[in-house]
Amino acid sequence: MGAMGQLRVFSSIVVLDLLPLNQNISQNFAPVNPMKSQTIIGLQNIFSSRLDTLGHLLDVAESHFGDDVQSLLQSRIAPDMLPFGTQIAFTCNQPRNFALWCLEQSENNLNPDVASLAEARGHLSSTQELLTTINVTDARLLEIKRIDFGQGLYVELPGFSYVDDFLMPNFYFHMTTAYDIMRMAGLPIGKRDFMMHFVPLIKHQSDS
Repeated sequence: MGAMGQLRVFSSIVVLDLLPLNQNISQNFAPVNPMKSQTIIGLQNIFSSRLDTLGHLLDVAESHFGDDVQSLLQSRIAPDMLPFGTQIAFTCNQPRNFALWCLEQSENNLNPDVASLAEARGHLSSTQELLTTINVTDARLLEIKRIDFGQGLYVELPGFSYVDDFLMPNFYFHMTTAYDIMRMAGLPIGKRDFMMHFVPLIKHQSDS
């Protein structure tokens, strides 16, 4: 199911797994209580917390590289891949466009040319602010989302597949690529930095 795993919506008696597109949608989604919004709220929390992680990584980069941190924005893993600044923008585009879809507004991608670390941080914060404006139930995830790729290519799929098969893979691809560029540039970071959202959950047995 990818990095996000299976999303589950809990009502009083129902556990709903967001299944791949080739499953029987009507059978598996019939019991859903459309007044519930646990999955949407969960997605808001996932996106926002991972953007916090990117903010943490930017702080570490600024502290480590000092005045040379601006050069990081144009660093890339390979010549045919997009630079660090664009990876930040593309990471933000996924939750931004999810929020806009929930609000029934058109997609609005960020400028891929990120000129400064301050601009990168601005993208993170504005995306998090946009996420807080979502006010829909999980029934939205049963509606059809159309994604246009240009040159006449497009796909139409239910909202839950839009999240599971498009948004999350793209979100983590660009976020991980940004992490890899920082690591390649010599930033002393590791998995703990990448999984900052998980750190507060860790306990020591002496605490119990």
